[in-house]
Parts: sequence; C-alpha cells; structure tokens
Amino acid sequence: MSGHSKWHTIRRSKGVADQRRGQLFTRLARDITIAVREGGGGEPDMNFRLRLAMDKARQNNMPTDSIQRAIDRGLGKGSDSDAMEVIIYEGYAPGGVALLIEAATDNRNRTSADVRSTLTKNGANPGEPGSVAWMFEQKGLITIDLSGTRLDPEEVMLQAIDAGAEDVETSDGTLEIYTEWTMLNDVRLQLLEQSLPVVGAEKTMRPTTQIQLDDKDAMQVLRLMSKLEDLDDVQQVYSNLDISDELANAFEE
Repeated sequence: MSGHSKWHTIRRSKGVADQRRGQLFTRLARDITIAVREGGGGEPDMNFRLRLAMDKARQNNMPTDSIQRAIDRGLGKGSDSDAMEVIIYEGYAPGGVALLIEAATDNRNRTSADVRSTLTKNGANPGEPGSVAWMFEQKGLITIDLSGTRLDPEEVMLQAIDAGAEDVETSDGTLEIYTEWTMLNDVRLQLLEQSLPVVGAEKTMRPTTQIQLDDKDAMQVLRLMSKLEDLDDVQQVYSNLDISDELANAFEE
C-alpha cells in the first residue's frame, strides 16, 4: 500500500475522525462547496466531483441539511457564501521527505501563517511553488474492503485491471486501486456493477518515488503530518515517505 494510503489508514484507526467530528464535517463541507464551484454546479448527477464529495460526507454520517448548506454555499447562496479557495503548499520534512499540503480557506494569510509555523517548528522547510509538486501525479483512488468477504484478492485485482485500473496495491484485506483521474468514475461504476465492496473513491496525489528513513526520522515525519492535518484549514497531506507496516503499527500505539 502506498505511503499516502497507509497514512490515512493510520489516521482512521487512531480514531481522529471520531474525536474531531466537528472538524471532519467542516472539511467535508469544504470539499462539497469547492466541488460545486469547480466541478460544474450543484447537481451530483452532472458533477462527478460533487457526487464523490457527497458520498464521502454520507459515509461519515454528515447530516443532510449540512450537505445542502455546503452546496448552497458553493452556489453563492446564503450569508456565508464568502470566497473559498484551494491552496497547495509545498515543503520538505526532515530527511528530505516531500510534502504536499492541500488547504481550503477563506483567509489565505491565516492559513499560510499556520502552515509555515507548523513546518518550521517541526524541523521542516517550506518550499517554493513547484519545488515538490513535480514528484507527484494526480490520480484517482478507489478503495475496496475485502475483510469479512470470501472474495479472492487476486481475482478482484484482475477485475479492477479489466475495468481500467492502472495499478492495484493490497494490504490487510484492503485493495487500493489507482486510475487516471479522468477514468475514476468509469472504473468505479464498473466495479460497483460487479457488486464489489467499494468503500471510497477520491482524488489523490501519488508520489512517483518514495523515500525510506530510519524509524526515528520517519516517526518525526509522521508526527509532523499529524500536526498539519490537525490545522483547521488543511484538507489533505500527501508525502513520499515509505511507511512500513512496522512503522504504522508503532505510530498507532
């Protein structure tokens, strides 16, 4: 499983989403608002980005009225329809690990100050635009949970490839299926038609190469990523750190 995928598995297993449900709903609402503005309107049948964002919100038990308010905000309705923009920050964590930090904010100065402060206080260096982004590729990511099923992982991998997947990784009963971003919906629908247990579909930034560090330095990077994701305006943190199963287990303890 890739470093990014394993990182978010770690975060879920630590219960961060449940402990910070209010923050989670805020992030989900921002995803929906941005999808409306950048994806082509407020109808999920016509706006795949919105469909993905709404599906993710529902999977996390976000109230229906909160979802609708986020859609309305994206359409410019209501008193809270102030400008929301997506900003990508770049930097280097200890050990030369590349970081892409995706934020959604209505106050660029506040967010920039928070991200820069968190980086510098934790031994990392902010980077110039483009200094890190070239190490990542935008991909679609589909997650299939095979735990508790009798499905053969090898057979499901072949089904995914036949459906148009570029690559498939497996770990602990979970399949991570990578696609071209523009093919994400097509592959997702084909897998659903085959009654496969698809539990997630999203955009991701996949590193073209990964970096291995010793356990001490790798743990420092994971702690930094955790602090960045705890910032109110940060939506996602991507890195090219190679996270081993042993390191993941140690960080979860």
